Amino acid sequence: MTTVVNTDQAEAWNGYEGEHCALHDERYDAVDGGFNALLFAAAPVAAGDRVLDVGCGNGQLARQAARHARGGHVLGVDLSEPMLAKARERAREEGLTTVSFEFGDAQVHPFPDGAFDVVLSRFGVMFFADPVAAFANLARALRPGGRLGFVCRANFSGTDLGSVFDAMAPHVPRPTGPDGAGPTSLADPRHTADLLRRAGFSDIAATRVEVDQVWGADVADAARFLAEWGPVRHHLGLVDPAAATAARAALTAALGRFADAGGVRLRGAAWLVTATRPQAAVI
Repeated sequence: MTTVVNTDQAEAWNGYEGEHCALHDERYDAVDGGFNALLFAAAPVAAGDRVLDVGCGNGQLARQAARHARGGHVLGVDLSEPMLAKARERAREEGLTTVSFEFGDAQVHPFPDGAFDVVLSRFGVMFFADPVAAFANLARALRPGGRLGFVCRANFSGTDLGSVFDAMAPHVPRPTGPDGAGPTSLADPRHTADLLRRAGFSDIAATRVEVDQVWGADVADAARFLAEWGPVRHHLGLVDPAAATAARAALTAALGRFADAGGVRLRGAAWLVTATRPQAAVI
């Protein structure tokens, strides 16, 4: 039996939120896929590498890693069965045979010691129940000298998406919670570096990066999609119908500032973090 300690996240990602992400995988990849190239540049994957994708979701990053790791292998791990099913489906469609996907809680999953050359994650490491234990488990899974690279959410304050949430705030609780918690739990690079050091990593670096994120073909499409996004949908359900209607109207109006002929584009901000499992000591 697979052990899961992050039961709250497992429940969320196997319910509506995970199902919505799996149903709209191409749309979510349009939102976050721009970070992939930055991640591969910071934590390169070479031919023959063994790669672990943590919180792999629908598997876009893992599938791209498999193309870099020709002759190697990529394992994607996630708590969401709906998204893992989508990841396997997309890999079959693309004829990829060197990538596989497993259900597992990366904090406690029994990865073989030193089994991977590279560990990657795109927004899959912010919700660990015990971050130090989780990163220590990932360090153990890396070979000595192996590379860790991930992107995690920056604080929403002052960002395009933060301004959209601010517009909704008079009517509905902020759907992502306060800065520094929830999805922004790793938004302070000094805090993140401390966690990684305590987990056994070295050579830690963090760079703030930004990419365009396409949320919809037009304002109505983007507003509808954002209102159906798990955290927003949940918080809209916490208020009375009149407040929910006002929040949706505020959401639509706020998104109008980001529309152009190519769709609704918000500039997304993240921290790009890299680290290394130290080489074994020479005796």
